[in-house]
Amino acid sequence: MKNIENVYNNPVSCRDCRMSSLCIPLSLRSEELYKLDQVIQRGSPFQARQAVFNSADKFTAVYAVRSGSIKSFCIDNDGREQVTGFYLPGEIFGWDGLAEGLYQNTAIAMETTSVCEIPYSQLELLSTTIPSIHKHMMKLIGREITADQKLIALLAGNTAHQRLASLLMSISARLAQQKLSPTRFRLPMSRSEISNYLGLTVETVSRGFSHFQKKGYLIVNKKEVELVDIPGLELLISNPEECE
Repeated sequence: MKNIENVYNNPVSCRDCRMSSLCIPLSLRSEELYKLDQVIQRGSPFQARQAVFNSADKFTAVYAVRSGSIKSFCIDNDGREQVTGFYLPGEIFGWDGLAEGLYQNTAIAMETTSVCEIPYSQLELLSTTIPSIHKHMMKLIGREITADQKLIALLAGNTAHQRLASLLMSISARLAQQKLSPTRFRLPMSRSEISNYLGLTVETVSRGFSHFQKKGYLIVNKKEVELVDIPGLELLISNPEECE
């Protein structure tokens, strides 16, 4: 067994990870955190376009993004890629394999990305003895369901400008949770990936960014974005006529 002190001196241990408050329960005691740390596997970083898992692979684990970013997607009946989600540091993905025992989506790195692999069987075993882990698991699964429902609502009746503004505000809020700047950030995904996710054309997304910049909502330079009028974007989401 590893010495606890050695584990805690590990620069990627849970205790020292700045993302730990997002992906593990805050109420864990030191000995409980140590037990969780023992089951987490941390391998070499994934390179851009490298798959963490593929659709139809056996479900064995969920994954927490430590650095970088992940895109999940499925292939539709016509053989086309459909982006289903983007995951940033501190966020957990892979829950889609829980119901059927097989991953429903493929997850790939959008850039050099480090993840923590959390074997589900060991996580489930720990949750039986540490109630806060079980409660946190249910919270994370519920958050994933809520995100799926929000995406359906987003694509159902909103305008192109509302969809794009909603994605930008979502990224802003998620970065704020990481204690990072919610107004200045680099988009890890391409315009093509954004358009796929939002159900728009690449041209519509590009025009949307240009229009937002003209209206003074943001400043954009390729993938670098600065949100300069967050209230304006929020108003647009609730009232699309504001962007006309």
